Amino acid sequence: MALVLNQEQQMLKESAQGFLSEFASIAELRRLRDVDDDYAPELWGQMVDMGWAAILVPENHGGLGFGQVGMGQIVEQSGRTLTASRLFSTAILGASIINLAGSSEQKARLLPAIAEGQLTTALAVDESGHHAPANISLVADKTASGFRLTGVKRSVVDGHSASQLIVAARTAGEAGDSHGISLFLVDPSAAGVTVERIPTVDSRSVASISFDGVDVDRGALLGEEGDGFSALSATLDIANAHLAAELLGICSEAFERTLQYLKERRQFGVLIGSFQALQHRTAHWWSEIELAKSLVLKSLQALDDGDLRAPALVSISKAKLCEVAELSSNEAIQMHAGVGMTDEYDVGFFAKRARPAQALFGGYAYHGDRLASMSGY
Repeated sequence: MALVLNQEQQMLKESAQGFLSEFASIAELRRLRDVDDDYAPELWGQMVDMGWAAILVPENHGGLGFGQVGMGQIVEQSGRTLTASRLFSTAILGASIINLAGSSEQKARLLPAIAEGQLTTALAVDESGHHAPANISLVADKTASGFRLTGVKRSVVDGHSASQLIVAARTAGEAGDSHGISLFLVDPSAAGVTVERIPTVDSRSVASISFDGVDVDRGALLGEEGDGFSALSATLDIANAHLAAELLGICSEAFERTLQYLKERRQFGVLIGSFQALQHRTAHWWSEIELAKSLVLKSLQALDDGDLRAPALVSISKAKLCEVAELSSNEAIQMHAGVGMTDEYDVGFFAKRARPAQALFGGYAYHGDRLASMSGY
């Protein structure tokens, strides 16, 4: 498939660019930071009205079924404006894992609620500071009526504000085994659930969630007992493809802002953009972003096409975008010189968001190792 957007995807990208620039700019991020809020409540409602919550929901469940490439265009634009919303946790993670693992009844009940903006979700996977989806110790013991969950989940995106938790727990095997992992729908207000909001460097928050003997019935099991890892792994591939798209938006915007600064800032009576050393660095930076664009689009297309190479392409994309995001955020700050470190300039916000996005669900080292394992090394 050609690495170009079709007309509908291009229109969606342009629509997202206009909407986010108007309603979710970096100025809005500053406002939310100053009042210690993660989101503006009305923003998610506007996104739902535009159909964004329904993009990955199949048409037979009230969605648009527009695909990963389409959603990726929105996420890339959100990276440009550093927009925080429930799009990632609910419309991407929640919709994907329910569609992949849920029963017919669960899909019919939950997916339309996501598409209509009535349900928000948070996926609880990791239990330490390092991403390791098979290394799950939170246990789900069988009871007469269902299961009892005991353990802790960390770095749960939107875990402090979601109306429904989707929890990966162990019903068999030991930590490190991919078999024996099950997925559960858990009400965050249930007895035994303790949610701690943890602010992060990017002016957002994650949650640390403790489960102290939390009882759920059998209907809370998402999919089949012990067979949750395949759906979880596929969902994490989708998540990382979109994190790569967000990082691409961060890189592109940081580059364009810095390029404009080089054309305006004078030093020793001349424009700093005329310095050959900065020109060489900028040319290298541009070429890395162009390569990243192709990788992100290819990984999203592979997911839409059901390509067997999709997991490998996603890991290549995420690893490369981690590398390019490091380059982009560092170069943006350095080329702005001293003012790049000040709060007065927006450029520092790109580095603050890039670092958590790089680390979420595996950074450069994790995906490099995963790719090597897939390749037989």
